[in-house]
Amino acid sequence: MHVLIATDAWHPQVNGVVRSLEATANAARSFGARVDFLTPQGFNTLPLPSYPEIPLSLITSRMARKRLDTAQPDHVHIATEGPIGLAARRACLQTGRKFTTSYHTRYPEYIAARVPLPLPWSYAWLRRFHNAGLGILVATPTLMRELDGRGFLRLLRWSRGVDHTIFRPDLAPVLDLPRPIFLCAGRVAVEKNLDAFLSLKLPGSKVIVGDGPARVQLQQRYPEAHFCGLQSSKNLAALYASADVFVFPSRTDTFGMVLLEAMACGLPVAAFPVAGPLDVLGTSDAGVMDEDLQKACMMALEIPREAALAYARKFTWAASAREFLESISQARSAPKSSKERDLLHHGQRI
Repeated sequence: MHVLIATDAWHPQVNGVVRSLEATANAARSFGARVDFLTPQGFNTLPLPSYPEIPLSLITSRMARKRLDTAQPDHVHIATEGPIGLAARRACLQTGRKFTTSYHTRYPEYIAARVPLPLPWSYAWLRRFHNAGLGILVATPTLMRELDGRGFLRLLRWSRGVDHTIFRPDLAPVLDLPRPIFLCAGRVAVEKNLDAFLSLKLPGSKVIVGDGPARVQLQQRYPEAHFCGLQSSKNLAALYASADVFVFPSRTDTFGMVLLEAMACGLPVAAFPVAGPLDVLGTSDAGVMDEDLQKACMMALEIPREAALAYARKFTWAASAREFLESISQARSAPKSSKERDLLHHGQRI
């Protein structure tokens, strides 16, 4: 099968969506699949207001149709809901191409953290965007249940993996800080709830890896914390392996690939008991989830690193790619109800 993935998230962005798509495409080759991408590369862009690190592509559905006609994929998968995703969606609906989508990011919650837009409005738009396709690929059972309750249709699983050749425990320590070292990695933005971590009264040191619009403000508010900025995967793995506990304060992530990466480096996790950690950690002994994040951090210090390692080994990109391809095949073969055909017709208005 030849799959073209349309995504607004792409290099030079560094985030879980980019890593997921790239790793899935590479692993899919072992199953005889070919995966190409329609990305912002090659199009004029404008910076996203309030988040200039993210470019918005100036692409039309006509441009997207031209790319699709040139690539001639068997299937189109739309990974994001930005300009690339919108243009690809319109092009598919206009030409009758089969497509699926995936739900990576809780945009309604992210938007609500910045502007007073009611969540039902955002979810109504997203529901129309996604329900026009053959299926919606979702990372966890908790998120599937939530989206099902909000009226999203044809939900299919697509979990994530971790590259164990990069993220491993036998790396030389690179942090020379008072211990214990509590580390958090990801986008430094308001939706990541980093204040909940940085405000804790913990012994040792706090480390933030990543960059984003909230970094300057947080550095000024918490001068005792150590901000390492953006890091390559190799450097990030060394930082994980140098720490004692990985702290995941986000309440809005749909999965949290950094959880797998940290555990693959032998780092136990402390997190809130919310979607993402609940599904990734489950009932394993690899981390502690508690509404008292400080309590979770201190309890996580007692978890043997081998427990985190053993659990992380269950997640691979080969398994993720297989699930991705199987879910696409399932979506392509499933018949639509009359209700779903009506929703598809209305969805063309976006």
